[in-house]
Amino acid sequence: MTEETANKETFESFKNSFFYGSRTNLNFKFLEHLPEDEADLFFQGLLKHLGEAYDGADYSHVTAYIIEWQIKGYDKPKGFAYETGPFQALAKPVAESRLGLLTSSGHFVKGEDPEPLGVKNMTQDEATRRVFDFLKEEPQLSSIPIDIPPELMHVRHGGYDICGSERDFNSTLPIQRLRELEKEGAIGELVSPVYSFVGACSQKRLLTKTGPRWIALLQEQNFDAMLLVPV
Repeated sequence: MTEETANKETFESFKNSFFYGSRTNLNFKFLEHLPEDEADLFFQGLLKHLGEAYDGADYSHVTAYIIEWQIKGYDKPKGFAYETGPFQALAKPVAESRLGLLTSSGHFVKGEDPEPLGVKNMTQDEATRRVFDFLKEEPQLSSIPIDIPPELMHVRHGGYDICGSERDFNSTLPIQRLRELEKEGAIGELVSPVYSFVGACSQKRLLTKTGPRWIALLQEQNFDAMLLVPV
């Protein structure tokens, strides 16, 4: 076996590489849940749809096709699955409720960088390279006022492609969409500040140490419900 042959990436490795520190595009993270033959069918169909879209200048069916396969990939619970949970019915209608917001998107306010891993001004590239260091660390919570100007919103996260979040932070931190719902009367009130952290972190510390501390902090805001946005 030549060195070139030994270094070639297998299809199995490729389909499982849309994950931390490698190919971080979350649109295709579902591929790791598919067996090779189904992943092969997905790519054959994707190329077919791309060719048709190129000819017709209509890519809507490409998006629909990818979503269809995302559903297939995530059809069965993988990893964390719980038969019961600490869920309870709202004490009042959503239209009358004070709603909090917590995301794992990695947003923070300009000038309030949490400096992960003790690094000042960490770039997105470094965060991606060091994502497995993040997975050993306790997460840090960033508070964000709901009236923040878009130019003061920053995002950094080594576990996913942040391009969409940079273009429109509402895609992963839906502050403006929730404020619109508040004006429409669909929710009672969006509580300020909202919160974000990097979800690529020590899950054990989050569960046993950080999470309980955050719950105590958030309960001081006297909200009726908390919207959780996992990324």
